[in-house]
Amino acid sequence: MTEEKIALSLWFRNGAEEAARFYCDLFPDSEIHAINRSPTDWPGGKAGDVLTVDLTLLGLRTMAMNGNTDDSFTNAMSLQVFTDTQEQTDRYWQALLGESGAPMACSWLTDRFGIRWQVVPRVLMDGLAHDDPATRGRVFAAMQQMVKIDHAAIEAALAEE
Repeated sequence: MTEEKIALSLWFRNGAEEAARFYCDLFPDSEIHAINRSPTDWPGGKAGDVLTVDLTLLGLRTMAMNGNTDDSFTNAMSLQVFTDTQEQTDRYWQALLGESGAPMACSWLTDRFGIRWQVVPRVLMDGLAHDDPATRGRVFAAMQQMVKIDHAAIEAALAEE
């Protein structure tokens, strides 16, 4: 049993192992701890099929689970990954978007597994929390024009007087 106080659980129709491997390859401080297989046939699969994957995702204890038959991931829950450079933003954005993901406004996207992500530059968060209301307004207005966040445009909004 883990010592964590809270963990993330992602319930997939199928593909939990594939998703876990993809995320662990993409993000630092991520690793698979165990792949748990069903000892018998079950309503969602056969004996030997992957039931759960225990992993750490960007330092957060996570479980990926197969067998979801009725629900899908929605915009009501998303994962935020924070970035420090445009290169890091671009790398995560492209990897998560892949061939079959869907981009959305203001740093949001849906990956091929149906998970909603926000690839969020720290400069954006700093700008949205700026002490000066006019600066916050400029940063917010700039963000609203973007799909993937452009660090230079946010920095320009911060620098305006």
